[in-house]
Amino acid sequence: MTGTNVEQLIARGIRAANSGKTALALEFFEEAVKLRDSPTTWSYLAFCLAKERREFERAVQLCQASIRKDPHSSVHYLNLGRVHLLSGHRSEAIHIFRQGLLYEHNLQIEAELRKIGMRKPPIISFLRRDHPINKYLGIFLKKLRLR
Repeated sequence: MTGTNVEQLIARGIRAANSGKTALALEFFEEAVKLRDSPTTWSYLAFCLAKERREFERAVQLCQASIRKDPHSSVHYLNLGRVHLLSGHRSEAIHIFRQGLLYEHNLQIEAELRKIGMRKPPIISFLRRDHPINKYLGIFLKKLRLR
């Protein structure tokens, strides 16, 4: 298979993975990995393995290897964060997403963080978040559009 065909295979896989068709993307990436060894291909393959086959440990290892080879690409952090979300490690996923944003601006990472929902710190920090003063002061300030 020529280089352009491999590139088309990878591009199709990325489109399929980003549109939620991870079973189809898994097929593309399994074929692409045989033809070209690149961190991006391994990273997306890892996400698809976690999503479709629930192979979380292997997926984390593949994503971490991709990050070691290409540490400045936010795509690897996106996929590793997604794997952590799928495995139920929400706080680890948030940490990984934030690391990825340090290297480059990535709209998909920002969308994942918005989907998770980041909470603002309590208004009065020495009181618990669920304390009535924090709760109602937060509601009041939000209505005034000051928070």
